[in-house]
Amino acid sequence: MEQDRVLRYVKSLEKTIENNYHYLKKSIEDFQEMCRLVSPEKNIPTSIASDIREMYKEIRNRLGEIKAVEQLLQGKYRQYYRRDSLRDKDVMEFGFVSKNCYSKFEHTLVQIEAIKRLKRHPSPAEHPRESLQWFRSKEHQIALIKDLRTLTELDYEPTPENIGGERRDLAGGRTLTLFLLSGDSPSLDQLQSRLQLREHDVLERYSPEEIRGVLAHLRKVAPTEIEKKFRQLMDSQELVRLKCVLLSIHSPKDVEGDLLASIRTAMHEMAEGELKTLSI
Repeated sequence: MEQDRVLRYVKSLEKTIENNYHYLKKSIEDFQEMCRLVSPEKNIPTSIASDIREMYKEIRNRLGEIKAVEQLLQGKYRQYYRRDSLRDKDVMEFGFVSKNCYSKFEHTLVQIEAIKRLKRHPSPAEHPRESLQWFRSKEHQIALIKDLRTLTELDYEPTPENIGGERRDLAGGRTLTLFLLSGDSPSLDQLQSRLQLREHDVLERYSPEEIRGVLAHLRKVAPTEIEKKFRQLMDSQELVRLKCVLLSIHSPKDVEGDLLASIRTAMHEMAEGELKTLSI
């Protein structure tokens, strides 16, 4: 009699796992689809964000219940319980997918709020006068603005004994390099696949015939050093039809005015395969 009672209890626990498993299997695709709806380019009703949070909470609760019940079965009732390895693999995948989707969702919300603040409260530090619209993507443009603000925060005036010297030599260690690569689409595809970016660097395929980007340097880097790296990259791939323009940025003031007109003029005058650093 006692064993029958234990077996019934074990079956009820297994039923709990099975019910939660079927809920997760059905819900995880809906959860992924809801998270995909949220992007910086779309106006998302607040109700969707609330629904995503509630759904994620329920998914985590179900996963937690499965884990707790399995621990009980594998411990006290081990002799009566046979694990389902395929189901265990699915449950682990559900946990990974839901956590990954939710993390991206929260990150996107932060981006959306940043864009809203930027529109509501523009400031000189965030929007230098006639600031260069370097990227099409709002997210990439915001990243550039943040990098420019970092230069402002680190900038300082020269000491009296250094007045008359080159101010940029005293402006701190950080600099930016804007780069523009222009040419045929296949060559750009090949070069783009080889470009290695760091955490604060940004790359955008501005058009089929153009790549734009920004390199954020933690120390002062000579333009010739950057030229050498781009030249090596272009030569190693034999990309003789591309044109490359580099701009060394030390202050937000460097991107004021119509730089694009100067870049376009320089590009028109350059030969295929030529690389040039423009003076600002």
